[in-house]
Amino acid sequence: MAQRAVWLISHEPGTPLCGTVRFSRRYPTVEKRARVFNGTSYVPIPEDGPFLKALLFELRLLDDDKDFVESRDSCSHINKTSVYGLLVGGGELWPVVAFLKNNMIYACVPLVEQTLSPRPPLISISGISQSFELLFGIQDFLHLGQKNDTELNTKLNQLPDLLLQACPFGTLLDANLQNSLDSINFASVTHPQKQPAWKVGTYKGKPQVSISITEKVKSMQYDKQDIADTWQVVGAVTCKCDLEGIMPNVTISLSLPTNGSPLQDILVHPCVTSLDSAILTSSSIDAMDDSAFSGPYKFPFTPPLESFNLCYYTSQVPVPPILGFYQMKEEEIQVKITVNLKLHESVKNNFEFCEARIPFYNRGPITHVEYKVSFGQLEVFREKSLLIWIIGQKFPKSMEISLSGTVTFGAKSHEKQPFDEICIGGTAYLKLHFKILDYTLTGCYADQHSVQVFASGKPKISTHRKLISSDYYIWNSKAPAPITYGSLLL
Repeated sequence: MAQRAVWLISHEPGTPLCGTVRFSRRYPTVEKRARVFNGTSYVPIPEDGPFLKALLFELRLLDDDKDFVESRDSCSHINKTSVYGLLVGGGELWPVVAFLKNNMIYACVPLVEQTLSPRPPLISISGISQSFELLFGIQDFLHLGQKNDTELNTKLNQLPDLLLQACPFGTLLDANLQNSLDSINFASVTHPQKQPAWKVGTYKGKPQVSISITEKVKSMQYDKQDIADTWQVVGAVTCKCDLEGIMPNVTISLSLPTNGSPLQDILVHPCVTSLDSAILTSSSIDAMDDSAFSGPYKFPFTPPLESFNLCYYTSQVPVPPILGFYQMKEEEIQVKITVNLKLHESVKNNFEFCEARIPFYNRGPITHVEYKVSFGQLEVFREKSLLIWIIGQKFPKSMEISLSGTVTFGAKSHEKQPFDEICIGGTAYLKLHFKILDYTLTGCYADQHSVQVFASGKPKISTHRKLISSDYYIWNSKAPAPITYGSLLL
């Protein structure tokens, strides 16, 4: 496992280049190995200028980058891994690990010890996890106790010497750069016990542990026989552990009710010390059956000081929380709309908020609306060509609500009215926004009595959970040329 190159780039919107390379390091010995391993698929590390331009373009951080680019913006290229391919020097440099944090882009290129054509699966490239560990270590070092740009510049100037100790010849030995700083006498701080790479310093105060489970549900509904509706739940467990001691140990168990949907595709924070193999092998790619592991999901870990995401997961719930039907018919300068929404009986009928937004693209401003609503109230934003149906905090006892009406538009102004390249003619959608507190669609929860803490003092333990809509679309069932939008969920 080794790194071919490392960069730190400050993101500077409004400047000619939109960014500046603050630090870069290349490892020639690793580059020679890459040339041998990759063979004909080898792409050399570019100079800082071309790399900066290609990376900002791929991350959509250029000021003038507003046009759709097929190779980057199409549904088949949606990135969920922070691993990119950059077009440089007539080839594609891959894999490039990169992420933006506090206006600083952290990037590096790990060594892949095989040919890159065809691309090997990310899970088979051990250098990628090492890349994240190195970049997170640099991030922690730069921003720990940083108060101004002078301190940041000082730490950037220390990086070359630190990487000689922490990552000699591109091989990561210790991601905790503070340890390297101590060993070369940049500071006199000593630690009686070696701390994990993601933790610098200790906590003093009242012990407490906070656990928050947030699930986001995505859905694409069409009400068409030839296009299947799609939905997906993505969850994140966030923890904040204020515990004294250098390496306190905590174990959190996530549980499901009897009819809960098993958690899949689980990704954990590096501070997790061990996992049941059944947790790691549960994948959404595999067909669901009765033998799927349904918990409890135990996560023993040594927590960092700051709030962090203990794990992420997906789940294949049997039905979306709200089923919808949307129909829009055009009649000259008018459109007739019909909306039916039904809350599934298994879902908690107690929202913090719930509303449906109905945009009308590529038209003039709304001049007149006649409507009938069975529940809630309708707000009209004329200049934005937008209707917002405020449903409120509860559905009625029937769990079904409806809206119908006729919307009339004025003359179209290209400067003010919303424009969309997809929503042309009858291709239109309704988007739902809602949040339900103290509820998850999978049923996942963290029992505070099952939380084990091995540290001085008895901590106060609090747990929270919530369900939030994300990309929850209901498409016009009368669209003249149906388009499959299910790939947007990938």
